[in-house]
Amino acid sequence: MPFLHRPALLDLLRYVAQWLLLACGVAVLAGSASAVFLFALDWATDTRSAHRWLVWLLPLAGFAVGWVYLRYGQSVEAGNNLLINEIHDPKKVVPLRMAPLVLGGTVVSHLFGASVGREGTAVQMGGALADQFTRLFRLGPDDRRLLLMAGISAGFSSVFGTPLAGAVFGLEVLALGRLRYNALLPCLVAAVVADQVGRLWGVHHTHYAIGAVPGLTPWVLAAVGIAGICFGLTGKLFAELTHALSSGMKRAIAYAPLRPLAGGAAVAASVWCLGADRYVGLGIPVIVEAFEQPVPWYDAAAKLALTVASLGSGFKGGEVTPLFFIGATLGNALAPLLDLPFGLLAGLGFVAVFAGAANTPIASTLMAMELFGAEVGVFAATACVVSYLFSGHSGIYRSQRVGQAKHRHAPEGIPLGDLPAHRRAEAQAEAQALEKPPERPDPPAPPR
Repeated sequence: MPFLHRPALLDLLRYVAQWLLLACGVAVLAGSASAVFLFALDWATDTRSAHRWLVWLLPLAGFAVGWVYLRYGQSVEAGNNLLINEIHDPKKVVPLRMAPLVLGGTVVSHLFGASVGREGTAVQMGGALADQFTRLFRLGPDDRRLLLMAGISAGFSSVFGTPLAGAVFGLEVLALGRLRYNALLPCLVAAVVADQVGRLWGVHHTHYAIGAVPGLTPWVLAAVGIAGICFGLTGKLFAELTHALSSGMKRAIAYAPLRPLAGGAAVAASVWCLGADRYVGLGIPVIVEAFEQPVPWYDAAAKLALTVASLGSGFKGGEVTPLFFIGATLGNALAPLLDLPFGLLAGLGFVAVFAGAANTPIASTLMAMELFGAEVGVFAATACVVSYLFSGHSGIYRSQRVGQAKHRHAPEGIPLGDLPAHRRAEAQAEAQALEKPPERPDPPAPPR
């Protein structure tokens, strides 16, 4: 067989060895960085909980982080979107400063009470650290793409303890409806090894118990589908509100550090005056509570509002853990209406709101199976796929490309952030064509 010819086999072995070494190197760096980050996050959360008055310093903390990014971090301020853009259109190595800047900015956000997550930080650190190998080993554009994807997978896996979801997330997050299978080996190796590196450092991940899973019946599947619609619309709302607030604040406030100062003042006043402490930071205790017993119906809306205010005004951190919070509490509120167990719908909301907002239904389904057990797989897939469809062509990552449109036509390769302007231009062109009077044909020439 041609495959067994010595040159072909040697090329394959060289390829596998190269990516095993590179992916393991990326995983060690990303897993270690995530461990340091998670330990710092635990310290920040404990400190804030012990000293509630720190929330009043949130505006000043936001101003300080905004100034540091304005002075030293403008080249990396795009965060996850920068990594996605570099994978699609490689230009220059991501500056190493992205890692310490986003780590410090996120820890400060949590210390003083912003409602942000952690995924964005881990992914940015993983991508920035991975890209340093590009210059070290003089990698070409194609290899650099794989390296950045491996860094994304390693960061996601190590911060959540979900290696399979992390591996697929690095493949799936780049474009709607399209996976890059040539990155499967680097992403899988990086995700698995990074998770193990984090555990060797002593990282412990939260355990969520969904309880008994009901049998697979038509009503249960229909109810899960209805919940999936709610989850998808919620993910869409979160993404669009966050982008709208960010754009509005950039138009209204020209000096960047003043945006998180204003947003921090609004968040701090809400937390102190309304007693909204349960909605700041990661909110892990509330997420666990949503799996065990009924929680207030407004928990999801309150967390969504504070997270949009925090991220939209420029605080650093991720979107994913707040989306877990929103999804779990929303599922908890829907459970009695759909006659399903609290634990099941909290777990499905946990992953499905994220699936819709990030356009990653496969990674989200795998995450559900890793966190809650394989028996939830069919229900998780149903909720995540329906959520993905109903979130439309929107998402938390504006640099995601359209690989395959979900339902309504969208130009292939266009970033999600450019799609609204493209649609407006199309609508204007159609309106002008309708308003233009039809051309009258020239009258026939008279006979000679």
